[in-house]
Amino acid sequence: MHLLEEDQGRCVKADIISTVEFNPTGELLATGDKGGRVVVFQREQESKNQPHRRGEYNVYSTFQSHEPEFDYLKSLEIEEKINKIRWLPQQNAAYFLLSTNDKTVKLWKISERDKRPEGYNLKDEEGRIRDPATITALRVPVLQPMDLMVEATPRRVFSNAHTYHINSISVSNDYETYMSTDDLRINLWNLEITNQSFNIVDIKPANMEELTEVITAAEFHPNQCNTFIYSSSKGSIRLCDMRASALCDNHSKFFEEPEDPSNRSFFSEIISSISDVKFSHSGRYLMTRDYLTVKVWDLNMESKPLETYQVHDYLRSKLCSLYENDCIFDKFECVWNGSDSVIMTGSYNNFFRMFDRNTKRDVTLEASRENSKPRAILKPRKVCVGGKRRKDEISVDSLDFSKKILHTAWHPSENIIAVAATNNLYIFQDKVN
Repeated sequence: MHLLEEDQGRCVKADIISTVEFNPTGELLATGDKGGRVVVFQREQESKNQPHRRGEYNVYSTFQSHEPEFDYLKSLEIEEKINKIRWLPQQNAAYFLLSTNDKTVKLWKISERDKRPEGYNLKDEEGRIRDPATITALRVPVLQPMDLMVEATPRRVFSNAHTYHINSISVSNDYETYMSTDDLRINLWNLEITNQSFNIVDIKPANMEELTEVITAAEFHPNQCNTFIYSSSKGSIRLCDMRASALCDNHSKFFEEPEDPSNRSFFSEIISSISDVKFSHSGRYLMTRDYLTVKVWDLNMESKPLETYQVHDYLRSKLCSLYENDCIFDKFECVWNGSDSVIMTGSYNNFFRMFDRNTKRDVTLEASRENSKPRAILKPRKVCVGGKRRKDEISVDSLDFSKKILHTAWHPSENIIAVAATNNLYIFQDKVN
């Protein structure tokens, strides 16, 4: 494993990583941060003299994607923080990604240049315009090699379509359309058209006093461009089919686990809010993350989840203090591995959890600088609740709730994971023998 970090000293708020995303081949990895920057890492090619050292990820391109803005009509500042990044499949030598802050989605093109044209007719070598009277012969411009430059250019800006904050974007598998989701509405865009989008879900009540839930995340089905899901703050998931009607206010499937009355508490509603929802690569399952658990649902069974994994059940007794310090509203994400057999999600104290769906084994690992020496092997961590503490265990009372892993990503085909811990990005990979 190795650690990529932006800042050695104390953490600057702008450096806090707010999203992590591998591209479809896994050759590139993008992070977005609260300062509106996107950093793209590229995997080094395998070198002949060190065949077992599979390629590490190094910085490929850094660019400012969003700037802070001010909405004069509402007297509101619009943060530059990048909420989500989604890659488009590569069609040619360039790469394309979508990035969004609270209000505006941008399509960026990342391309390489290693040649430059020389020998213009109307300009001299310094780029000054020549006097046409002095031009006596025509020259054929030639391409000369130059140092490799990676350029990021904004190709499209999709703005002015959201009243509320955008929490997710998802690209359809037709690669022509994508959707952007805010608290109350989902809009469908064509990647070529920036001045119009179609509203496909609208849960805004006529009277805002009657508002009981908000949309927390949405995603297209991986291989059916007409199907998508969205999750809500009430712990339910709705599957919609765009063939049924243009406005998908009526869902075709509704997934929700009935609450156990014996577990009911003041915090029940808050902790049942779904912070992330992801289709499996196969499209057969979906995974949801709420505050304490990760659940796997079969698309053909709406009544209850197929599997439920406890992420940090030892926090159940601490909900009161987690409510007071606002941690109970943290939005943890969850990811599948390439074969849908293992799922990963984050926790506190820079811990992240992995659950193997076949063996039912689970492990807690820690992303911290102490154990981040290159090729160090991660030791599983254990949290103890009350009673006697073994020497390798950590007490639930000494967990650091300011260190949280909200954003993780898994390489599409290999066992390489990226874990964002505040302003540090950790990349871990399987041990290579």
